[in-house]
Amino acid sequence: MTAGTYREIKADILRRITQGEWKPGSLVPNESDLAEHYGAARATVNRAMRELAEDGLIERKRKAGTRVRLSPLRQAKFDIPIVRQQIEEQGSTYRYALVQSEVAAAADWLRARMRLDPKAKVRHLVCLHFADGNPYQVEDRWINLSALPQARTADFSKVGPNEWLVATIPFSDVEISFSATAADTALADNLGCAIGDPLMQVERSTWWRESAVTYVRLVHQRGYRMTTRY
Repeated sequence: MTAGTYREIKADILRRITQGEWKPGSLVPNESDLAEHYGAARATVNRAMRELAEDGLIERKRKAGTRVRLSPLRQAKFDIPIVRQQIEEQGSTYRYALVQSEVAAAADWLRARMRLDPKAKVRHLVCLHFADGNPYQVEDRWINLSALPQARTADFSKVGPNEWLVATIPFSDVEISFSATAADTALADNLGCAIGDPLMQVERSTWWRESAVTYVRLVHQRGYRMTTRY
């Protein structure tokens, strides 16, 4: 069989799984054999297999091979949103303000979090995002200057780091945490709420090819709601 693109290979493998040719728990041929079967480069087969694993249909283990999952793994996937677009899609008017900006040595807790070198420097930014003039989100962000030296002098007075980073560098790995937090004095001032009010906090770290890019804390105004589809 000849399949020219990874999408065609992925679709055919999916067909073989869903039609029972490869049953749950069964071993899938290795990439070399699949490349020969499809008349494609091994890298093309690898991409198809990687996406099927990300979709939760197969399980890949070093030395143990690849197997069809006994039951498909359901995963919630979150894109990295651009807050301006989020606000505008709600029909609101967006406004951005830079509150704080400095270049500094990474604190111990941040070096541990981002796996940075002892002498690492970061650009620390605190930004506010508004919807129809009302505080929507506080963005407290650190950018690794070893990975993105251009961030040292980038002008974030008009375009926030969220939008700048999405346009500047891709990501290969992401870690996201969700938690409840209580408004301290700074958050209460920035979000216009009372000290102690319950707020939603999202912490996100991104890497590109083993190099930490950024860590950010996003604290949202009361009533914020996040939705994902998968």
